[in-house]
Amino acid sequence: MQVKQPLFFDTHQENKDADIQELIQGLLCPQATLSPKYFYDELGSVLFDAITLLPEYYPTRAELEIFVDQANEIHAQFPKQATWVDLGAGNCQKAVMLFTHTMPASYVAVDISTKYLSNNLKDLQAKYSELNVVGLGIDFSSSLTFPETLKEQMAGQPLLALYLGSSLGNFHPTEAFYFLQRLADLCKTGQPGSGLIIGIDLVKDSQTLERAYADELGVTAAFNLNVLRRVNSLLSSDFDLRDWQHFARFNAQESRVEMHLIAKRNLVVNLQGHQRAFKKDESIHTENSYKWSIKNFSDQLLKSGFTSVKHWTDSKSHFGLFWASLH
Repeated sequence: MQVKQPLFFDTHQENKDADIQELIQGLLCPQATLSPKYFYDELGSVLFDAITLLPEYYPTRAELEIFVDQANEIHAQFPKQATWVDLGAGNCQKAVMLFTHTMPASYVAVDISTKYLSNNLKDLQAKYSELNVVGLGIDFSSSLTFPETLKEQMAGQPLLALYLGSSLGNFHPTEAFYFLQRLADLCKTGQPGSGLIIGIDLVKDSQTLERAYADELGVTAAFNLNVLRRVNSLLSSDFDLRDWQHFARFNAQESRVEMHLIAKRNLVVNLQGHQRAFKKDESIHTENSYKWSIKNFSDQLLKSGFTSVKHWTDSKSHFGLFWASLH
């Protein structure tokens, strides 16, 4: 018997020239920066999955607690016989966990790490042979344009967009607003009952926040340092990972955790025809993770085009789960 294979669209054909330009421009800035999207090659995706299992990394457990304790009320919001669009799906396990309460008609997994996503979808399709499983490799931070074939397949059903795990925190608040507008527009393409379920990390004490981004085992450090391997592969640059160390801090004024890579010594890096000197203790800013209040994020959802918002939190109020709909 022939095994059913998931349908896969890879629209994230990396534009190497654009990536090279973006990387060089960021690294030559007075405060050198790298976009967090470069974390997620195949190894980076595996390392992030490991981070979610760490005792210090509370968001995964807090989000799971909400889904378990508030299951009936949350799933009462979900449209039935819907197409689920899982943004940043990764290994797909967060969405799959929800299948026991509400089964989608179709499951569309979206991620920038196309090879990693493709491998996970094959296992998922084998387990759920009756489910219509689709993969979409895309950089959804800049575009939510779906292939016409996929749009035709999604037409005529309610749409449930999922953006779990607090990844929206990587966006500057202005960028987050425009991204939420795109999600509202996406939900408007679905039938009545369509909506968004989204996880958000909430403001809390700095010690809890900083421990979540600087674990004792050093997995987050490995995840952060791995981005230099990715840069070397794209730029043919000569970053030596041994010259750098991971650093995370909570910037209370900006309400965000910042991740940096700190130079351990004075050094010079070759960047495809350019050179960048780093002094000892100078940093490359690799990620921001903004933290929100319930009120601020609810207001943001309403301003972006959703008309109704509900939320739930875990027992410690560390994490918020929001349902935003169009009715």
